[in-house]
Amino acid sequence: MPARALLVVLGLTYPLWVWWGLRHWGADVVAAGLFALALLRLFVERDPAKRRGAAGAAAVAAVLALCAALFDSSEALLLYPVFMNGFLLVLFASSLAAGRVPVVERLARLKDPDLPPEGVRWCRGVTRVWCAFFVANGGTALATVILGDPDLWALWNGCLSYAAMGLLFAGEFLARTIAMRRGKAS
Repeated sequence: MPARALLVVLGLTYPLWVWWGLRHWGADVVAAGLFALALLRLFVERDPAKRRGAAGAAAVAAVLALCAALFDSSEALLLYPVFMNGFLLVLFASSLAAGRVPVVERLARLKDPDLPPEGVRWCRGVTRVWCAFFVANGGTALATVILGDPDLWALWNGCLSYAAMGLLFAGEFLARTIAMRRGKAS
């Protein structure tokens, strides 16, 4: 399996392997795994634009892994989804600043470089919706850490948050499809 694909799989399954690792090996071993994942992410990414994001995610992972190892704290490892939602919130929200191109518009222009003005407005609105999602998802992830139930943490961060993300993505796609059909019909 290529290193990039392995990173995607490990990143998506992070909550599940952390949950399992904490039950069987302890915080120090899982912290070492998280640190190794952070280093691998840095070595694999070659694209300079993506490397900054990878470096940010790797730095967060490294700090949390170090805290977990130094303080034998599983909570530090559980905070990773909270910080990743915060990172994505900053990324999406900062793209809404005047003179910047919203993240969703950049993605839309990959498919349709000549995005019409109504599409640009739509993308700006969807970027705002994603910002709200990252606040809610990150807040829920933090609540699962505070509640201290590892099973609930793994269920939310390893399953339900992905389902919520998929529902938002599918709901936006459906709403956009309907809106665009109405726009073309008039």
